[in-house]
Amino acid sequence: MTAHAAAPAVCTTLFVPGIRWSMLERAARSTADAVCLDLEDSVPAGQRDEARAQVVRALQSLDFAGKRRLVRVNAVASHETYRDLIAIADAAGAPFDGVMLPKVEHPGDIMFVDRLLAQIEGQHGSGRYALEVQIESAAGWLDVAAIARASSRIAALIFGPGDFAASLGAPLANIGEPDAADADYPGHRWHAAMLTIVAAARAVGAACYDGPYAAFRDEAGLIRSARTARALGFDGKQCIHPGQLAAVAGVFVPTEHDVRWAQRVIDALQQATAARRGAVALDGRMLDAASIRLARQVLARQR
Repeated sequence: MTAHAAAPAVCTTLFVPGIRWSMLERAARSTADAVCLDLEDSVPAGQRDEARAQVVRALQSLDFAGKRRLVRVNAVASHETYRDLIAIADAAGAPFDGVMLPKVEHPGDIMFVDRLLAQIEGQHGSGRYALEVQIESAAGWLDVAAIARASSRIAALIFGPGDFAASLGAPLANIGEPDAADADYPGHRWHAAMLTIVAAARAVGAACYDGPYAAFRDEAGLIRSARTARALGFDGKQCIHPGQLAAVAGVFVPTEHDVRWAQRVIDALQQATAARRGAVALDGRMLDAASIRLARQVLARQR
């Protein structure tokens, strides 16, 4: 398989309902790294045609100031996916970067969308659309490694906690928030699924993002959730309100301390290489290949 789409440098993705023009305008002006114009859960079934028209209008007329522009289509199982893609890509041309595909359960979902996008691109001579894939069910989790390898378009895997809990029959009061069920479990309930998604993404060179935190006024809880995701290796987190962006970015953007450490590691490596020393040390500790790789990742993220 050819190389995957380059993993986007994104910490925050802001969701905005495709049906709400005023919110689309605010999202374009926000500080998000990426904006996802939603045609799925936030749009009532009877208003999808209107939402598609609004999304096309937004892509053609709004200035997103360099933000990554994504469109979340409906899941393949909904039989709405092809209408979403044709309506948006045909009408809008190529003024957006990628498609977010929700509720992916097996590689066939990816292959269907990949081929449809290829035909749209061939018809219009447009650029290549990336795919960001939401893993939101037991079936998707168990097949996530094969899903990640199903197309070289895949730029990111995303954990969807709400639908994932529902697919397991696990209690969940609000998306992303700990509740009474978490108190009953001696650990992080979604640890296994989240870590599997991170590993599957890294195995193909893709990014990985955590799902949203519903309580948009609970900044402390949002930061705890983001820190857990960061500790597991996620690159960023989805947001449902502009007020969440700064707190999430504060967790995922490297601190000055992180950047200083990373630069010192690289400096130590360069000095050792220039002196033809096989061993690299810093502050009385030996640096191995993993430390150097981590340092390079920190500097790349800071840039």
